[in-house]
Amino acid sequence: MWTWWLAVGSILSAISIGIGAFGAHALKGRLTPDDTAIFETASKYLTSQSLGIIVVALCMSRLDSVALKIAAYAMTFGILIFSGSLYAIIGTGLRGLGAITPIGGVLLIAAWLLVAFAAISAHWA
Repeated sequence: MWTWWLAVGSILSAISIGIGAFGAHALKGRLTPDDTAIFETASKYLTSQSLGIIVVALCMSRLDSVALKIAAYAMTFGILIFSGSLYAIIGTGLRGLGAITPIGGVLLIAAWLLVAFAAISAHWA
């Protein structure tokens, strides 16, 4: 299963590069300063958490842990909800979509706490 998550993290990392390049070139000068900040936040989290999925996958290669499996799902859905909702705000102008952004953030926090739990559990096993 870890190879699946390695692929997911790698694909999301590639997407983050593409979106970042799109934003730097195609959107340059078209966004307000507020929208640029929103775009940059979405891109920063997409990039960092995609790498996080890769880290979780590599941990899975060494440790069979339900917590790591749940963390991978939480991280993936957290990215989709957090960054996805911010990108949707930029694309549609519907600021109300920001109401779901914190759900993604909570999933990302939960994912990292699950990784910590898996590590602590393995240490004491």
